[in-house]
Amino acid sequence: MTVTEDRITMAEESGELTLDVMFEWLEKMPVPEGTKVEIVGGNIFMSPQWQNHWEIISAVFEQLRDKYPRKRLASDVRIDFPGHLNGFACDMAAMAERSVKDSKGRWRYQDVEFVAEVISKDTAANDYGPKKLAYATAEVPVYLIADPYKGRCYLYTHPKEGDYVTRTKVDFGDDIDLTGTVVDLTLKTDDFPRD
Repeated sequence: MTVTEDRITMAEESGELTLDVMFEWLEKMPVPEGTKVEIVGGNIFMSPQWQNHWEIISAVFEQLRDKYPRKRLASDVRIDFPGHLNGFACDMAAMAERSVKDSKGRWRYQDVEFVAEVISKDTAANDYGPKKLAYATAEVPVYLIADPYKGRCYLYTHPKEGDYVTRTKVDFGDDIDLTGTVVDLTLKTDDFPRD
């Protein structure tokens, strides 16, 4: 038995299951390459990344580079958010200029200014539900959902008391105006592919 197995067994026996223990367990699993893994409310979700999914993430990344240096952007990197066992791997996250990684080398949710999630059929309920609430609770100023099945984006801003005050629908092909937010740029969606 390894130290990791011992820690997992002890955590399970003591009822002290933590994100670190869960991610250590996941690292031992044979997760297929190209599969996104995250923990939402203590539940493990694995989903493959499709080409259209990647093209949208890439388009958002390229446009965010007008404002954010590469070292303040993250994709599919674990960030722990408020709530019960929320270790998300945001499709795209942008960090504030003041950002500093924690003692474990991870980004802190308090420094996240922008999150984009691209909908996958199997995990869409997370992006529209518990993840949206966790981002609002964390007071992430700008949360963008890109839904290639509907050909539409949903922009959430002004987090307050665990929810977003403002929701704006933007069809693929139209610009997303973020100039009135901390992001302060306009995202083009005309090359976002649909599923």
